[in-house]
Amino acid sequence: MALKEVIVSDIVHETPSIISIYLSRPDGTPIGHYTPGAHIDVEGPTAITRQYSLCGRPDGDDAYMVAVKREPDSRGGSAALHDLKVGDALKISESRNLITIAPEASHHILVAAGIGITPMLSIARYLDVRDGSFELHYFASSEEQAAFLPVLMEKCPDKLHAHMGVQRDAQNEIIERMTGAAPEGSHVYVCGPQGFMEKVVSICSARFGPEEIHMENFHAAEPGDDVENTPFVVELDGESYDVPADRSIVDVLNENGAEIDTSCREGICGTCIMEVLEGTPEHRDNVLTAAEKEANETIATCVSRAACPKLVLDYY
Repeated sequence: MALKEVIVSDIVHETPSIISIYLSRPDGTPIGHYTPGAHIDVEGPTAITRQYSLCGRPDGDDAYMVAVKREPDSRGGSAALHDLKVGDALKISESRNLITIAPEASHHILVAAGIGITPMLSIARYLDVRDGSFELHYFASSEEQAAFLPVLMEKCPDKLHAHMGVQRDAQNEIIERMTGAAPEGSHVYVCGPQGFMEKVVSICSARFGPEEIHMENFHAAEPGDDVENTPFVVELDGESYDVPADRSIVDVLNENGAEIDTSCREGICGTCIMEVLEGTPEHRDNVLTAAEKEANETIATCVSRAACPKLVLDYY
């Protein structure tokens, strides 16, 4: 995927561990709009690429804004971004969206924990200025650690439910009440730590179908202990290629001139998705929804494999 150059135009310390980084074009021209909930790839100073949600105003075009939490066990990605200075150069991708606002929903329930507030912030700001029906449940360990809490309290206090320092058992009760009180026609959107998202989805599934629960996940799926790779054949544009047990679909196809874009190579960003024309995928990603996986019409080619001898694929 082609990356474009940007410069750091501003840095704001939101909490002791979270900064907002504003990214602008070097020539000062508008950087463009994006759809609420979208994210970009950011290639940092250490050449490590990570995905970050865009959390500014979706209809603003002067700069993109991403929020980065300094992780204590960072492998160089978040720590390097925290060392940036205004004027430093970075490379970013075009925006992509895995958690779009469902147009058929009459009410939107946004649920965020910790740094998971970032995609929900842009969705909330978009809905708020357009008088969309929504509520935002924000879980954080404390007000001090809750990025963007002041702006949310100022802009949409009647839609905000701030749950600060709530213990895990009490979180369950809040989510259960939220689920039970949801108006008909609601959709749920969730982002946060993996365990938190799994809990929200589990509780909400008692009321909502999989097509009504939207989740953004920037964590790679953990393979099971019994997962074993087997070779198979993949066909593209009438040509067949062997995919050995130790190679990915996208690597084999790109070696043969397919030119499929990749980014995360962990099944979390959606860049390498392809259409499945024939065969049954073995889904190992965290980007496709449960309904999309059940339909078997698409596949994340960087991590997923085949549950049959041959897959016939096409560009998505």
